Amino acid sequence: MDKRPNSKIELLAPAGNREKLEIAIHYGADAVYLAGKDYSLRNLSENFTLEELESAVLFARKSGVKVYVACNIFSRNSEQEAISDYLKSLAEISPDAVIVADPGILLEVRKVIPDIPVHLSTQANTTNYKAALFWKHLGVTRINAARELSLKEIEEIALLGNVEVEIFVHGAMCISYSGRCLLSNFMENRDSNRGECCQPCRFRYSVVEETRPGRYMPVAEDNRGTYIFNSKDLCMIRYIPEMINTGASSLKIEGRMKGINYVASAVKVYREAIDSYYESPAEYTVKDEWIDELSRISNRDYCTGFYFGNTNETIPNYMDIKPATERTFIGKVTGVENGNVVVFVVRNKFFLNDPVDILGKKGPVKRDTIKRILDIEGNEVTAARSGSTVKVLLENECSVNDLLRKIEE
Repeated sequence: MDKRPNSKIELLAPAGNREKLEIAIHYGADAVYLAGKDYSLRNLSENFTLEELESAVLFARKSGVKVYVACNIFSRNSEQEAISDYLKSLAEISPDAVIVADPGILLEVRKVIPDIPVHLSTQANTTNYKAALFWKHLGVTRINAARELSLKEIEEIALLGNVEVEIFVHGAMCISYSGRCLLSNFMENRDSNRGECCQPCRFRYSVVEETRPGRYMPVAEDNRGTYIFNSKDLCMIRYIPEMINTGASSLKIEGRMKGINYVASAVKVYREAIDSYYESPAEYTVKDEWIDELSRISNRDYCTGFYFGNTNETIPNYMDIKPATERTFIGKVTGVENGNVVVFVVRNKFFLNDPVDILGKKGPVKRDTIKRILDIEGNEVTAARSGSTVKVLLENECSVNDLLRKIEE
């Protein structure tokens, strides 16, 4: 039986700041999630002032993109009045939903802004359909399912929970119950449940015997030590049909603190994959170019998480983070003249005649060459330094917000 929802599944992308918002929309997100300066699980991201939130919502709506505002910390007594005031401010901005985890904040949302839909964060650890029914009874319209569930369990929640279900399709995973880890509190006095996690599960550890200070012994079979807690990153690009056929309403990409190169690549790839499936479900195949593109963004090796119950997929990653391979991000196009003369602020140094690729909004990545470089005063130069504004002549045409990346050969 076809378990797909009646409407096309949503692609939900992270937007840690205005630039990332514009990139997510450019590459095809149906919705974005973001936050104000406080009360979210990514307070170390740049985030948005109230004025910036209002501007972001207006900008997204012009493109037909929804905006969900995260207010998903676990709050303290001293914050209750301030949170209520913040929610009243959101009423004037009118986002498409507010994301919460704390039952107290949920109660206040329903009281202060009853007309704005409420999405339940993965922080709430919804693991069964009766829990979903409970939250629906309290006014929740969508739940972000707990990460430790299988696709079969998600399918049952979508079928029996009578509420929209959102599931992760790509990105980093915690080693604890969806952010409930206290290591950050102990090590840096930074509360992970309040958006300040220092990610100690990503640190490299070794054992030191008490009477032998300075003598480090690796925990694993490795002479450098190991990430004894570290999970691999989730990547479900090979299983888009299975994800859609759970009956979920939204596929979510993790990463509000990631850079625009990550956001662009992930959104572009999953947009194309989802569209390809809906165009012809019976003939859907995974394209090599999608796999290649995702391999080029920084990752900790990929896995399918808990979705298929394969324990080999969830064992810790004992290797270093894999850097973005073969490509160095050099800039985002901010202006175009005559199709193939592009203007941008340089993110990483490059030279005349360097080979580059263009990550366009649609279609395969286009290979190109830096044929000419002009500095801000119109002088021809042979190199462009980080932070400078340049004009570059290419062979192919570009669009504003396309990304350029130098090919390291």
